[in-house]
Amino acid sequence: MSRIFIALGAVNAFVCVVLGALGAHWLKATLTADMLTSFQIGVQYHFYHAFGLILVGLAIDRFPQARTLKFAGILMMTGIVLFSGTLYVVSLTGWRGMGMVAPLGGSSYMAGWLLFAYAALKHKSA
Repeated sequence: MSRIFIALGAVNAFVCVVLGALGAHWLKATLTADMLTSFQIGVQYHFYHAFGLILVGLAIDRFPQARTLKFAGILMMTGIVLFSGTLYVVSLTGWRGMGMVAPLGGSSYMAGWLLFAYAALKHKSA
């Protein structure tokens, strides 16, 4: 399971670099300043949580009995899709109605980090 989260984190980090370059070079000329800012915030939080997924994978190796780490990783991945994904869609399409989904993604991010902290404090390393 740890390899899956590490790989997910690495792939998501790659996607962030691609999206960041896309935003800096191509979208900069086509999006309004507000839309570009939303896109950049999506990339920023996406990147943070790509690293979070890698940390979850490493922590699973250190705390193999901590099943909550798996759920922390799932919540972080859910946050990437719901929060960052929503910001990407809103930025690229202008479809503001989709923005109502972003708070669910933000909540997933927060819950993922809380579960990560809980697992680290509750379990002894292997």
